[in-house]
Amino acid sequence: MRLPPWLRSGTRGRDLALAGASLVGGLVLFGLGVQPQLSWRPDLPEALFLPPLLAASVAVGLRRLASRASLTVGTVAVVADLLLGASLGTVLVYTQVLYDACVYGSPRTWRRLLAVTVTLSAVAILVGVFVVGSWRGVGMGAPVVLAGVMPVLTGISVRQYRDQAAAERARAEQTARLAELDRRQAVGAERARMARELHDVIANHLSAVAIHATAALSVPGLERAQVEAALRVIRENSVQGLAEMRQMIGVLRAPAEPAGSGGDDPDGAVPARLAELDRLVQRARAAGLAVRVSTDGEPDGLPVGVDLAAYRIVQESLTNALKHGGGEADVDIAYRPAEVVVTVENPLCAGRAPLPGAGAGLIGMRERAVLLDGRFTAGPQDGRWRVRAALPTARQPS
Repeated sequence: MRLPPWLRSGTRGRDLALAGASLVGGLVLFGLGVQPQLSWRPDLPEALFLPPLLAASVAVGLRRLASRASLTVGTVAVVADLLLGASLGTVLVYTQVLYDACVYGSPRTWRRLLAVTVTLSAVAILVGVFVVGSWRGVGMGAPVVLAGVMPVLTGISVRQYRDQAAAERARAEQTARLAELDRRQAVGAERARMARELHDVIANHLSAVAIHATAALSVPGLERAQVEAALRVIRENSVQGLAEMRQMIGVLRAPAEPAGSGGDDPDGAVPARLAELDRLVQRARAAGLAVRVSTDGEPDGLPVGVDLAAYRIVQESLTNALKHGGGEADVDIAYRPAEVVVTVENPLCAGRAPLPGAGAGLIGMRERAVLLDGRFTAGPQDGRWRVRAALPTARQPS
């Protein structure tokens, strides 16, 4: 059976309903003639026991709204009832007040209640033994234990269970927040990686296209052979850029689409690895950049990540040299036992306006090196711009 909203746990209506039920239960006991249980004055009207019952029921209704006030009102009511003659209904309602004070009150409240009820139980037992004159007098402590200690212990148990459940919910929420934060960081890192790859793929080709298109438009009276040469460079870089872009899109789609779903590429993208450095240099030379290449050592099976990073660093450096440099560049690849060192130098631009750039290329190169625990430097040196990256290969010297 589904309770109406106003009677659900934690609502004010639930507290008022419990207070009303406590009052009705006490009145039923009163009607059955079990009030008072003990009477110090037999001629005392039984109607005087009704105000303490009403006050104890009101205390139940205040259990969540004002826990301290609830305990105070309930205690005053039960003390007044005991002075009149100890009625069963008021004592039973007061057990609910003790329970609520332990569940909804402060930690200091339940500690004090436990100490007080245990002390009263011990005093009742001692008094009973003294009055009866034998061990049978311990029975006088039983009502105090049942009406005082037991509700307090039950409330403490429920409170500890509730606090433990709240702590577990808080830990679960914190774990969920951390997982969401990790997910966002992973998404951000992946977006940065994709942006870096896209930049590296298209910047080189679009720079060559822009330079040759600008030259063809700005120089009047070009011969047909010169125009055709510029158009060939523009077409070659455009096709190669599209091929590499298609290859990257295929990689990004790989988890969701079968390989090759994008169709075959008739021109074919150049694989991003140092073994294809000659083709990269040829494209740079065709774009008008005089490139000199020197190598030292043998690659001897570079790790895929290092091979890709080194290729992209050379590609981006040549792109920057084409856009901002003086028309030439020197590339040096040194294969060492535990690392590969890539150095690209070009003279600083003088006498012509460089193409605009956002600086993403240097950031991407540095990130590639850092991700591989490598070293990266870039800046002017002796009138030339120098890029140097040392990438560990995880190989130990023999």
